[in-house]
Amino acid sequence: MTQPLEQGFELLPCYCPIEPAVHPAVADIEQRAVAWLDRMALPGVSRKRLLGTRSAEFFCRFVPTGATHNVLAATLWVYWGFAFDDVRCDTGVLSANPAQFLPEAARVQQALENPARTGLTDPYALALHDIGARFRGCATPTQVRRFTEAHRRWLFAVSWQVANRATGRMPGLDEYLSMRLGTSGGPPTMAMLEIGLGEEVPSSEMDSPRVRALTDCASMVAALDNDLHSYRKERLLGQTEQNLVTVLRTESQRSLEEAVLAAVGIRDRLMSLFLRLAERVRRGGSAPLRSYVDCLGHGIRGNIDWALRVPRYQGLGSPGWSRTPLDPSSAPLPYPTVAWWWDELRE
Repeated sequence: MTQPLEQGFELLPCYCPIEPAVHPAVADIEQRAVAWLDRMALPGVSRKRLLGTRSAEFFCRFVPTGATHNVLAATLWVYWGFAFDDVRCDTGVLSANPAQFLPEAARVQQALENPARTGLTDPYALALHDIGARFRGCATPTQVRRFTEAHRRWLFAVSWQVANRATGRMPGLDEYLSMRLGTSGGPPTMAMLEIGLGEEVPSSEMDSPRVRALTDCASMVAALDNDLHSYRKERLLGQTEQNLVTVLRTESQRSLEEAVLAAVGIRDRLMSLFLRLAERVRRGGSAPLRSYVDCLGHGIRGNIDWALRVPRYQGLGSPGWSRTPLDPSSAPLPYPTVAWWWDELRE
């Protein structure tokens, strides 16, 4: 059964044949993370709203078998990321002013990468510096570098989104998919998986086109799930100018119902690709790589389970699960940003 959200929009049953899982220390991790948040006192977002993100549950669903100390460090970034996104990316004076947002993005990125704390006064920069120090203490140099590069990718994509908002520009579908890979926060979140696990995936595997495609595919599925989950909230707040459903309606003059069905079809074809490609990557992969691939799947499922309960998406409730994809086609999607991922299925 579908669950009506508002006139013309329904949340469809979700295709995700992956079992749910959560880290057994989630309650302890949340308690310690909340204590950290109280010390950091991030401005511009209420304590109630920040705790309502349930960020500990979110990341504990991604890495259910991770090292507790490492998962805690990653959870702190998730809390930080939601606060920064709300206050300085989606709303506020910076959200439609690229000339102001870009220097701010550079400042927080520098705070993350620079081990020295000298000159930091902004609470968001100070908190991110603390997270960076925690990562340097629990992760390998390679894992830290992968995370900082993924973090820069996220901020670059958000800058792109801010520039579009500033000019009232609606991207086309392929451009939107390229941008959304970054703005979703997927790159830094997925980069924290191996930190949470405490296992470094060899560069010969992690940097291969096949694993890059799998990682981005997982990020994209989660990003499009978030677009569907957040659409009602964004409509109420007037923030739907860059959402998959809105892009489809604008580019192809679809009705709302048609756009939602098209969005779910795209998402389900990517989900099907992820399942096939994950199996291909597991074969012959190292033990750390196989654990990483498992966590990519946990992340897709965990993101859905979290979103259906979290106040951020206004407690959607579950629309149920589908055993089959809405669009069963195994052909590549006709968008260059993602089409090459199907090439990595080759033997």
